[in-house]
Amino acid sequence: MNKKQYVIDASPIICFSKAKLEFILEKLFSEILIPKSVYNEILNGPKDDRVIKVVKSSSWLKVVKVEKVNNEIAIWNLGKGETEVLTIAYENRSFKAIIDDAAARKCSKVLGIPFMGSGGILVLAKKRGIISSVDEALNALKVSGLWLSKDIEQIIKKKAGES
Repeated sequence: MNKKQYVIDASPIICFSKAKLEFILEKLFSEILIPKSVYNEILNGPKDDRVIKVVKSSSWLKVVKVEKVNNEIAIWNLGKGETEVLTIAYENRSFKAIIDDAAARKCSKVLGIPFMGSGGILVLAKKRGIISSVDEALNALKVSGLWLSKDIEQIIKKKAGES
């Protein structure tokens, strides 16, 4: 049986770290790849930012360099981070992308790249007993900068058995 591996974009790391929920990522996934461009994007934030401290000290994040982006993904004109995340997942089918960006999610659907977002991570965390309330965690993520429509929030809560 192939064990799923994960590659993450900046937004989920930033939001989970700002919300002080990065422990969820660490408990769910023993290792997450982070493209060098995503890592650099995070490090270019404010020097006293909690996110930088989390990323630099996380043993479960493994920085990887993408030598060449996939042309089928490049034509979507996504950000550099999203493009590299999806390139890794596209070229290594045992990987699932962790992305929140709407355009990157659309690209993933079209190209058949498995992905999950921050909401899916919360549902999985609740199912595995890591958190007791998806609603509380969602609120913390929203305060940290994650935007979700009311419809998506309801879907996430329903999947977690909270609606």
